[in-house]
Amino acid sequence: MKNHPMVCDLETGVCGVAGEEELGIIDFNQPKKYIEVYYVTDPICSHCWALEPVLRRFIEQYGHYFNFHTIMGGLLEKWGDGPVDPANGISGPADVVGHWREVGEYYRMPIDGTVMMNNPVQSSYPPSRVFKVIQKNQHDAIAFEYLRRAREALFVFNQNIADTSVMIDIVNRLGLDGVAIVNESEQTSGQQLLNEDFDLARNLGVRGFPTIIMMNEDNKGLKIVGGRPFVNYVEGLKQVLNFEELQPKQQPSLLSLLGKEKLLFSKEIEVMYDLEKSEVISYVKKELSSDQYEMKEILGECYITTK
Repeated sequence: MKNHPMVCDLETGVCGVAGEEELGIIDFNQPKKYIEVYYVTDPICSHCWALEPVLRRFIEQYGHYFNFHTIMGGLLEKWGDGPVDPANGISGPADVVGHWREVGEYYRMPIDGTVMMNNPVQSSYPPSRVFKVIQKNQHDAIAFEYLRRAREALFVFNQNIADTSVMIDIVNRLGLDGVAIVNESEQTSGQQLLNEDFDLARNLGVRGFPTIIMMNEDNKGLKIVGGRPFVNYVEGLKQVLNFEELQPKQQPSLLSLLGKEKLLFSKEIEVMYDLEKSEVISYVKKELSSDQYEMKEILGECYITTK
């Protein structure tokens, strides 16, 4: 035993004589791949709202492979006399309601839509400018959270997210100065920030939302238009990286995810943890104690919030 090196195996817990392969040169300088992922979206885009469960899991598990950029696309400058979205028969705010409800029911991310009859959003530019101002101030994560809160307010809770008071309230609840940020967004500089995003989206060849573009160091990449299943984004990432396999991070615990997101719909829990709809309630009860969450329902879909 004296003449042989000994080792305790981490996996088996067994200690014994080390094999010959235990002695060798290790190269820790593994080549890295740099990928830029551009997510082109808009605060009032219903299909972007529907994509949230998949996009969240993709970022959580594969975000270490790429730098993520959220780009505002400018879906609605204002309502005019002609059709805004002829393909879906949308000429005015009231026409949006039926389309939104279809999207919400199909993807199971609830959308009420009656706000577009009672107090319609006249332009998606104001909340987009607020997003840009928050982002400009080096708050990328908070800007992304603002986008989420704005979509909850619009699609689920029927608030006009282009209204100044609503925008201020959403920003305040993020721990920022809502009045100052909304005021800044209304200056010329706010629109200039937004125009830079529009230019970038145009240069990337984006014509609809959501669009995700994955680009490597050689400026070669892949464009995924519209909401797709989770596996499509993983396969796309593999293709752009030219990797046969990827090493995903473990999904965060439900307690950790809820702590960060504050509100999660059933569909979001299903996608993150590979569950059937019928399994969600029992899974939540297993992972969380009753004092950590409240379960509610809206438009036939259950959701949980922090207490």
